[in-house]
Amino acid sequence: MRLSASDINDLEKRYRAALINSLSGFKPANLIGTANAQGQTNLAVISSVVHLGSNPPLFGMVQRPPVVPRHTYENILETGVYTVNHIHETIHEQAHQTSARFARDESEFDANGLTPSFVDGFAAPFVTESKIRFGMRLVRDVAIEENGTRFLIGKVEWIDIAEELLAEDGYLNIEKAGSLAISGLDGYHRSEMIGRLSYAKKDQPLQRLEDPMKGFK
Repeated sequence: MRLSASDINDLEKRYRAALINSLSGFKPANLIGTANAQGQTNLAVISSVVHLGSNPPLFGMVQRPPVVPRHTYENILETGVYTVNHIHETIHEQAHQTSARFARDESEFDANGLTPSFVDGFAAPFVTESKIRFGMRLVRDVAIEENGTRFLIGKVEWIDIAEELLAEDGYLNIEKAGSLAISGLDGYHRSEMIGRLSYAKKDQPLQRLEDPMKGFK
């Protein structure tokens, strides 16, 4: 089956959305925690968080066009901060339910049985039940003219993880944490590591780690 640009254009709206959202493959499953200036908390499942660089530590995230109320986007603009929280299997149904439409004065934390916690001096809540979470400060809000979406660039302010998830060389074992991946709009997947490989160099054979937690020296 091959679809041309015009074929894709002619697809039924929901069918097209499901197909195009699946094309890029597995995506990270995260909950984005925010609060407004009055402290009203908000939580939203997002699959678009992407690493942009390590020095400084930057991540990007896509937000849908702000043509209707977008509580996550509005809160980030208001306070300048947000949290990224990995979703694991135990909480994935509650996490998915945060994508339902809640009123501004309703907290997705409360509605879905998840617990907000705070780092001192940081206005955005993190998900207590998440095993990998980090705080972000907005540094740039980029308008994507082609479809009206916003690309938010943030800098990592703090990281909160269990030490047993960290390998000796700084590698974070997200499989050990049970972090999930998303495909399309509603598919949740466990991961299975097939190995860690050494840094690729021309004319040198690759090394494979027997114990991923030992790390490369």
